[in-house]
Amino acid sequence: MEEFVHFTNQTQGRERLFRATQYACMLLSYMLEHKTNQEKVVMKIKHLEASLNSGRKLFRLGNMVHAIVAARQATQLPHLVPRFCLTVSNLSRALYFVCDTVLWVKSVGLLSDIKKKKWGNWATKCYYYSLMINLAEDLYELCWRMEQAARMGKPKEDSSPCGPQFQSLVSLATGGLQPFLLLLCKTLRKHPPLLLDTVKNLCDLSSPLDRLGICKSNPGVIGLCGLISSIVGILTVARPHLRLKH
Repeated sequence: MEEFVHFTNQTQGRERLFRATQYACMLLSYMLEHKTNQEKVVMKIKHLEASLNSGRKLFRLGNMVHAIVAARQATQLPHLVPRFCLTVSNLSRALYFVCDTVLWVKSVGLLSDIKKKKWGNWATKCYYYSLMINLAEDLYELCWRMEQAARMGKPKEDSSPCGPQFQSLVSLATGGLQPFLLLLCKTLRKHPPLLLDTVKNLCDLSSPLDRLGICKSNPGVIGLCGLISSIVGILTVARPHLRLKH
């Protein structure tokens, strides 16, 4: 198991490095696109972006296996909400990698009778659902920690996250915006892994929201959000203590 974790961490680290470079290229090409005498540079950057996107497909199998293993481990969590959210999220993420692999098989010409639009839509929806469930779990975790801080001045690590009814938090929220925001900032500052995970999931949402037509954006915004998300991902691989644990 330790060898597998080490292998998946290496795979994730390389994939996120490719991803960060790809989104940096997307952002850079968008910034140069409307400038004069930059057409050749933009074309080279877009070609590099496409090559990096294709290269990332090589890591999909490892990511898919990692998602399945993570879903299995999530079923053993003691608390209901994290157990449900993380299990469903990782299964949805695994389905996304399956759909993405099918699209890659289509792109390299191994299978020709695959409906690219349909599989692409399925992949985007699976990715979108996974992110939304992750954000729901982040929100629950944040509310729990804020409730603990409101009750006792600091979070109690060995408490059950399913026990509190968020009474103190609701009371604080109804008492005014400023105390609530101060508690929110204090909680996020004390728990960097929760902050990083929330930022990463929010940034990742830009791409599926655009593809599904829920909130249209442009390559510049998607590139910037993807770059931020990738940097956070690389940081959590390089510094495991910054990864959100349950």
